Amino acid sequence: MEKFARIIVGYHGCAKEFSGAILLGNTPIGDWQKSQNVYDWLGEGVYFWEHSPQRAFRWARDHYGDEGTVIGAVIQLGSCFDLLDEEMTLLLTDTFELFRGAYDAGGKALPINRGKEKKLRELDCAVINDTIDRLAGGGVIYDTVRGAFLEGEPVFPGTTISAETHIQIAVRNVDCILGVFRPNLQSGDQNA
Repeated sequence: MEKFARIIVGYHGCAKEFSGAILLGNTPIGDWQKSQNVYDWLGEGVYFWEHSPQRAFRWARDHYGDEGTVIGAVIQLGSCFDLLDEEMTLLLTDTFELFRGAYDAGGKALPINRGKEKKLRELDCAVINDTIDRLAGGGVIYDTVRGAFLEGEPVFPGTTISAETHIQIAVRNVDCILGVFRPNLQSGDQNA
């Protein structure tokens, strides 16, 4: 496991009330609640779009309407389960067999990725959480999970480049969030 000293900038879509509380220090960063939905793409964690404030803003508006906004954060990846690293993806392949075996032994059906474009990633979430939990049982702890996702329609005919391709970070250890800021979005006022 490599300890990443790398620092990235991430953007979190949220409600204005929460944004204000974090930015003013009324809610400490350490109290930031992790998402624990069964369909979270990278397992549990506080989710950020890497270097994509407009994408986070669009997500926030889709979920919170006019109350949606964005918080920027400086994040040290720490011990990162980075799905852009072949070693990590091979580890998922290996641990999936253990995961499936446990479901088979219990007579349960595996979770499935479902919904439009399979955006509700119940299988991915369960396998990533299981893998990281198994590793933690052996003393290997991960602070963050990072993955790239091809999403959306092709940007032109014949390409594999997708309109909504992005990198997401799930911060499992909120101590990796070094600081927060209000981003200056170039188009549209996030506080309107």
